[in-house]
Amino acid sequence: MSANRNMKDEDSLEQVMREENSPTSLPVLTIGKVDRLYEPDYRERCANRIVEIVMYINDYMGASRIFIP
Repeated sequence: MSANRNMKDEDSLEQVMREENSPTSLPVLTIGKVDRLYEPDYRERCANRIVEIVMYINDYMGASRIFIP
């Protein structure tokens, strides 16, 4: 987990993804609205999306980042 998602530092998540991503890299999953995780419906949508990604992981290789849900 990282709160440093911008490109301000050379070790920021965004910068590392741009430099290190390759066609065989697993995607970084980012929850779009963390403040809504207390909502059961939102959590379920997030969980369903994660399951979908895991089931079809080959389709997501090299995608860099995926926002869920």
